[in-house]
Amino acid sequence: MPLPQPDDLTSLVLRTDFADDGAWDAVRSALDAAGDHTHATYVSELRFAGVEVRTLLDQEAAADEDDRIGDVFLADATTMNDPDHPLLAVDLSDEPGRTFRVPARWFPDISANLSIANMDFADFADVADGSGTFHGFDEG
Repeated sequence: MPLPQPDDLTSLVLRTDFADDGAWDAVRSALDAAGDHTHATYVSELRFAGVEVRTLLDQEAAADEDDRIGDVFLADATTMNDPDHPLLAVDLSDEPGRTFRVPARWFPDISANLSIANMDFADFADVADGSGTFHGFDEG
């Protein structure tokens, strides 16, 4: 079964941790508050509970070309429990399986640029810090 398709010009945010509905609400609020426009298509389906990146890659590989998406953002246990709500960004096309973390405050910029193909997944992943987290581009 293919992954759900995001709404136009938004990124798919897939809930994988179902331990705390209040935490999920907080994540969505933080993402929505980070930008002026909607940047996320939220999916909260139990079939994705604890899903592994490999499983998502397999699902995408099996999907028809027209049903494939380039990337997905996972709201996992780390996302739910960290006050910065860092989503796990997953590349599904160019370098399948490559990941980095993106705190809620940076999500709108990344989502917008990926959605319109202004930048590639690697443009963000390449500047992630040693912990694998994107903290913006160094202007200096």
